[in-house]
Amino acid sequence: MKIGVISADVAGEGRVALTPDAVKKLRKLGFEVIIESGAGQAAYYADELYQAAGADIANNSAEVVAQSQIITVVHDLSADLIDRLTEGQIVIGMLDPYRNAQLDTYAAKGATVFAMELLPRTLSRAQNMDVLSSQANLAGYKAVLLAANEYSRPFPMFMTSAGTVKPAKVVILGVGVAGLQAIATAKRLGAVVEASDLRPSAKEQVESLGGKWLDVPMSDEEAEKAKSTGGYAWTPSEQYMKDQAVVVDKALSQADIVITTAQIPGRQAPRLVHKATLEKMKAGSVLIDMAASTGGNVEGTVADEIVTTDSGVRIVGAANIPSMLAAQSSDLYANNLVNFISTLVATEADVEGTVAASELALNLDMDDEIQGALAVTHEGQVRLAKR
Repeated sequence: MKIGVISADVAGEGRVALTPDAVKKLRKLGFEVIIESGAGQAAYYADELYQAAGADIANNSAEVVAQSQIITVVHDLSADLIDRLTEGQIVIGMLDPYRNAQLDTYAAKGATVFAMELLPRTLSRAQNMDVLSSQANLAGYKAVLLAANEYSRPFPMFMTSAGTVKPAKVVILGVGVAGLQAIATAKRLGAVVEASDLRPSAKEQVESLGGKWLDVPMSDEEAEKAKSTGGYAWTPSEQYMKDQAVVVDKALSQADIVITTAQIPGRQAPRLVHKATLEKMKAGSVLIDMAASTGGNVEGTVADEIVTTDSGVRIVGAANIPSMLAAQSSDLYANNLVNFISTLVATEADVEGTVAASELALNLDMDDEIQGALAVTHEGQVRLAKR
């Protein structure tokens, strides 16, 4: 059984779906691997490294599709490549399923398509397949470095003969995987960090990293609702939202750096920072909007651009931060894919733990809680529930 790797045909994308180390792991499982020439170049993986790991090199993406039963990608396939698919082929990648306009075409071609973003993140056995966490972790780290590069002052406090340099004040809005890593990184650089999130349970995580929790008073009833849902499905009252806006507005008006991380799968990013707040911020302050690719958390964000407001605030539309760390992002993403791919086949290992390709057999099971959750098309049907 052969697995193919397609080059990411997206401007500014440096990641590759499988790395040479991942190829070695898949070869040990019994797979053959074919990769489009140059697919790993932007992540510093030359064709020669893939060949040394046991992969074949294809001249183009069409050749990969023609020879592969399982096709791995970073982003969606082009319409031309989807047209080349045959019934029974499998496509695996980060496919932005709720905004993907090609699912009907995949289904019509008889392909089984797995969107890695849909992984049930509460399952313990799925944690090593969690592409959102692996990529967000690196993005949170890099976002702080981007902010440090754009900010015209240092992060830590300095004591000098010419005077004392105050530490930078950093505010993180959204304390998921990316937000927590951003807090940890900003603290390591010597900044004073504050953070806010709809989930009251995040307070303990923020404080454990040395950050200050931006506390918003809530009623006992709201606290119980937020606790029971984990915050993600909690709809705060109108009064709570107003109170939170006041707290966040005050924090941002005093901040030097703001990093926003809030995204909702399948929807536009929630607006967290409005023009009125931007006008209160200090000249020279920097906002890193990590949700720029889905509309942005900050009013005025433009994806992949830096916008400077009339008051001198710089808004960085960071649409694809993981690609800035393409080598490491690819490593983690490839490991996620290998762990998932291993669930798709039934094998009989020999005494040395290596499987022959002839012994591999697909074991697709839509009743499986992982496969069933990730499959957006199968047997000619689109399985994705609309949002």
